[in-house]
Amino acid sequence: MDQEKKQIIARLREKAAGLPLTPGVYLMKDKTGNIIYVGKSKAMRNRVSSYFIDLKNHSAKTLAMLSFVQDFDYILTDTNIEALALENKLIKLHSPKFNIKLKDGRNYPYLKLTLSKEYPVLSFTRKRTSDGARYFGPYSTSATALSIMKTAKKTFGLHSCSRVFPRDIGKERPCLYKQLGQCVAPCDGSVSSEEYRNLNKKAAAFLRGDSAAVRRELTAMMENAAEQLNFETAAVIRDRIQALDACHEKQTAVGAEGDEKDVVALYSDDFGSAISVFFIRDGYISDKITEYFPPSQLTEQNAVVAYLCDFYLKREFIPDKILLDFHLDEEQCDDLSEFISVQCHAKTKIIFPQIGESKKLCAIARQNAKEFAEKERSFADKTDRISVKLASLLGLEVVPQKIEAFDISNFGSDNITAGKIAVVNGKFSKKDYRIYKIRSTEIQDDYASMKEAVLRRLKHPEDTFPDLLLLDGGKNHVSVVKNAIEKEGIAIPVIGMVKDEFHKTRALTTEDSEISIAKDTALFNFIYGIQEEIHRFTVSKMHAAKRKTVKKSVVSDIPGIGSKKTKILITHFKGLNGIRNASFDELLAVKGLNRKDASNIYSYFHTGDTGENI
Repeated sequence: MDQEKKQIIARLREKAAGLPLTPGVYLMKDKTGNIIYVGKSKAMRNRVSSYFIDLKNHSAKTLAMLSFVQDFDYILTDTNIEALALENKLIKLHSPKFNIKLKDGRNYPYLKLTLSKEYPVLSFTRKRTSDGARYFGPYSTSATALSIMKTAKKTFGLHSCSRVFPRDIGKERPCLYKQLGQCVAPCDGSVSSEEYRNLNKKAAAFLRGDSAAVRRELTAMMENAAEQLNFETAAVIRDRIQALDACHEKQTAVGAEGDEKDVVALYSDDFGSAISVFFIRDGYISDKITEYFPPSQLTEQNAVVAYLCDFYLKREFIPDKILLDFHLDEEQCDDLSEFISVQCHAKTKIIFPQIGESKKLCAIARQNAKEFAEKERSFADKTDRISVKLASLLGLEVVPQKIEAFDISNFGSDNITAGKIAVVNGKFSKKDYRIYKIRSTEIQDDYASMKEAVLRRLKHPEDTFPDLLLLDGGKNHVSVVKNAIEKEGIAIPVIGMVKDEFHKTRALTTEDSEISIAKDTALFNFIYGIQEEIHRFTVSKMHAAKRKTVKKSVVSDIPGIGSKKTKILITHFKGLNGIRNASFDELLAVKGLNRKDASNIYSYFHTGDTGENI
């Protein structure tokens, strides 16, 4: 350690010695004043002072953080729980470099049950709001959430259609699901709102993990129906029990019926960390969530407790037992238990298994975390190699960590749409995807459209500028965009992705020459993946705009032209401009239109001229 750093440590040690022995949050800052780490403590003086005493006892990660620290600030709180809650908010607000990143809950998959409605609705969502509804999850993937929702609806006969009740009761005949016994069909009015509400309450019990009780109740109902010789009803309930059992068959049995607990494991080394959480419900592993953290993010006890506090703050149901595969001292354990009790309104016991099945479960969870960390590390190494190759091939000054790609899609001269996707550290970052409706031109002009989209993005940077811009186009696209951004004083490398006659990736291009990537399979697949994703995203958004245009098209205002003929016209002429510029004979040649239709359309766009004499 150099002399200057020793002086900084001595100054901060002296400053920390003046802190009170009360709860609070501390904020470590670098030389520019940026917050690089947020922590909390019951006794501020002791905790903050420990960073600047006996440095040789610190982990490599903590020493790395301290090498950047030039100062610290602090906020005192009345209670330790207030300190935990404030720490959570400050980490989300500042995203410090050395903290485990706490997500704000957006984009997690949840199931939402709106019991406040007369006829409750169970739906999938990624937005959790304070609207009085009950939220279940978050789940590991959207596929898991949708599978569980399907099982819940089938088991309790909840509707899956888009009808709104009681508004739509009696308007249409019940669908096939009623005949199959998979829906109680509130649409025909045979189920009261109270009966339907009770079914949804049972579904809520299932979603929170109490499937054993639900199965017992369904079994009793089935047996009662059979005793009353109501075999049709008994068969329907039997099918629902089978749906419930089928859900369990996909899960792993690890405990007795009714056993509910979470198993949390941490794997950490000098190259990164991962936390894995297994959710045991009714003796089965119903779901698991694993998250990876890069080596810069500290996974000391304080940080892990902060992560778990935030993790359980988002959950609808917390079991009465949480098994930990790693050690927490008494203070940290008490912090976690108290936070869950006060902030999450749940009573739970923190357990550190030493023997038996619980210890084996912890070992399985830890192995899962280890394998996940190694997989993420392998992916990161592969991505780094590809990024270095790309930088070398293109002569870039920096290895690109953030790449943004643009594409243009249109339907003739209608619905001209530009799409942007982002690749951050080798992964598609969908929160950075954007769509731009082109304003600068009303005719098809890919160069002008690409220029507009890129400039609009760079004039309003959502986060940081990319290290590399990729355009789905050739040398002319590159030249137009490069000149445009240079005039704005922006220096970002611009490269085109050239396609062959089969619309597949062929090469990269500057404004002067093409660069072959065919011989490097890894690099080719990387660029091909980007080009396919930006094309998929842009085309899907353009088609959505097109469908909206079809619904609202002025063509449907023409006498005799309904929605069906409108679609025929839009498809045939590739947009409204094509219809507007079509001759009478061209309109007459469209399959599905008669002479009167062609005359009305031509007259509509040419102010009274029928076109039949032209």
